[in-house]
Amino acid sequence: MKPLKEFTIPFVGLKQGLHQFNYQIGNAFFEHFEYDDFNASAIIVDLEFTKKTTMFELHFKAKGTVNVNCDVTNEPFDLEISNNFFLVIKFGEVYNDENEEILIIPYGEYEINVQQYIYELIVLGVPSKRVHPGVEDGTLQSDILQKLEELSLKEETLENDSEETDPRWDKLKNLLNDK
Repeated sequence: MKPLKEFTIPFVGLKQGLHQFNYQIGNAFFEHFEYDDFNASAIIVDLEFTKKTTMFELHFKAKGTVNVNCDVTNEPFDLEISNNFFLVIKFGEVYNDENEEILIIPYGEYEINVQQYIYELIVLGVPSKRVHPGVEDGTLQSDILQKLEELSLKEETLENDSEETDPRWDKLKNLLNDK
């Protein structure tokens, strides 16, 4: 995958101290990763890049909305997401990203691309189960919800079934209670 230029930070020319980077993330960003779970997205990622003498500290903050389909009704809705991530970059002999909070890059590097970290920050900020807020509070009117209600077992039928029992089963139930 080819890195996107706007997410490459050339840290050689930066002075020591805090530097701010802001990114507007839309659907084109996710199309680059071939990720199509979002119908639409409007996310702002703020990156605080702190350059120190021997390392860099990166603090990512993502906030915005993604339009996803509900897992229950398949109705699209806007889901608010908010997530943050802290990364330390150090220099070493070879590239090493085994630890998720520490990245070691070779001494000769002069820039770092943060697009993969932003992608993971956003995708992991979305809950695994996406339920439309109208389903939770009962205000959503949908054909799927009406069909689910029609097909669900009614309490009345369960009560009628319990009243009409075979007397042989009643004797067996008494065995459990007679302990």
